[in-house]
Amino acid sequence: MTGYNELVKRVVFSLADVERLAGNRKTASSMLSRLMIKGLVKKIRKNAYTCVNPVTGEVVASRYQIACAASSSAYLSHHSAFEFFGLANQVYYEVYVASETRFREFEFEGISYKRISPRIHVGVIEPRNTEGIRVTDLERTVVDSIRDFEKIGGLEELLACLSSIPFLEEQKLRQYLDAYGIQALYQKVGYLLHHYRHDMQLSDGFFEYCKSQTGLSTRYLAKNAMEDGVYNSEWQLVVPESIIEMTEQGGGGLV
Repeated sequence: MTGYNELVKRVVFSLADVERLAGNRKTASSMLSRLMIKGLVKKIRKNAYTCVNPVTGEVVASRYQIACAASSSAYLSHHSAFEFFGLANQVYYEVYVASETRFREFEFEGISYKRISPRIHVGVIEPRNTEGIRVTDLERTVVDSIRDFEKIGGLEELLACLSSIPFLEEQKLRQYLDAYGIQALYQKVGYLLHHYRHDMQLSDGFFEYCKSQTGLSTRYLAKNAMEDGVYNSEWQLVVPESIIEMTEQGGGGLV
């Protein structure tokens, strides 16, 4: 079919991409319509399309490629980044897309694509041997996810992801914590990662640095800690009582 072999290489494409191939907008629209009628192209959302593999009947673009095509600045973050790295405990039907450019959230083939407005702008990578995928590196994913776990995934899923991480570069963690510059975030990251410090190969110096940035205030790890919280004096943090049970099941308590 005319145009299919060229378009399938683009993974996600727009009408303008088809126009460059066809030579003019009228021919491009006709080509696109024919391919869609034949079931060889599917519309993802307004002005975004992907080809269909005629053998499997599945779209060529992965959920991650679709997410990263949502805008020119889009990249995977939070739980979706953990999923991409193979560290998530659960597969969600929502993909979290950090993007400086606003776009309307959309759904395609049962997956919802939700925009997150990024607060820092470092730690985004393009993994090798992938096409059209940008994602926060593992260290930024950890910091972002600890910052926002009450909005995305929840504490139990966060702990499951953290327990699967074999190594973190502490200099990167410090860089991203400093970029946020939030005292409570130093507390939460230090407190949670201290439990996994041996597996993640984090030094005592990293945790001393986190403590040096927390100030003197006592804070809450999560909202429900206000009702059933247990005080951790080392980190001046009140944590939910339920977190003790969660982490003890994995081999040790956090409090």
